[in-house]
Amino acid sequence: PGGRVLIPQEAYVFSGTLGDNLRYLRPDPVGERELADAAEALGMSGLVARLGGFGTPLAPDTLSAGERQQIALARAYLSPAPVALLDEATCHLDPAAEARAERAFARRPGTTLIVIAHRAASARRADRVLVMDGPRTRCGDHRELLAVSPLYRDLTGAPGPRTPAHAPSHPPRSPRDPDRVDAVAGPGLPGDRRQVVAHGPVGKVQTPGDLPDGGALRGE
Repeated sequence: PGGRVLIPQEAYVFSGTLGDNLRYLRPDPVGERELADAAEALGMSGLVARLGGFGTPLAPDTLSAGERQQIALARAYLSPAPVALLDEATCHLDPAAEARAERAFARRPGTTLIVIAHRAASARRADRVLVMDGPRTRCGDHRELLAVSPLYRDLTGAPGPRTPAHAPSHPPRSPRDPDRVDAVAGPGLPGDRRQVVAHGPVGKVQTPGDLPDGGALRGE
C-alpha cells in the first residue's frame, strides 16, 4: 500500500488546516517551504493565497470540486509513494491545469504515473497507452495505436489509415485530349493529429491516457 497512491475522481478533503490536509500521507515532517514548492508545481499557489495560507482551517463543504481535486493532488504529490494512479483525478480542472498537474507528477523524481484518461490530451502526453476492449487489449504509443486499433481511432476521432488509390478502369486521357482535361492528383488527406483516448463504456486508457507506461508519463 505504501508503494502507490490513488487519487480518485471524488477528492476527499477533511476538516483541519490546509497544511494538515497536504501533509496527511507523509510520515516525516514537511515544512512550509516544501508545501509551497508542491503548490507551485501543481499550479495551486493562487488557491493557497485565496484560502489564507497553509495554516488556514478548511471548511470542505465550501470548496469547489476543482479546489478539492487540487488539494488531493498536492497531498498525493507530497506522499513518498513511487507510483501515482490518477483515476479521473483532474476531471473538474480545466485542460491547462490538468496538463500542469500531470507534468508535475511526471517530473517528480522516481515516479511512475498512471492516468485513467477522460480527455484525449492525457493520452497524448503518455509514453505508453493501453486500450482495453473486452478481452482484447492493445498497447503502444499514440502513433502505433492509430495504425493498428480501430477502437482507438474511433475514441480519438482520428481518421482511418490511408488506402492506396485504385488504378482507373479506363486508360488515362491523353494530355492532348480533345476535351482538354488534364489529369491532376487529388489533394491528400490531412495528416493525423496526435489525439488520444477518452474513456467510455467500451474502452479505457490506462497510462489516459487520462496516464500519458501502462500510462506512465515522463517529463516533457
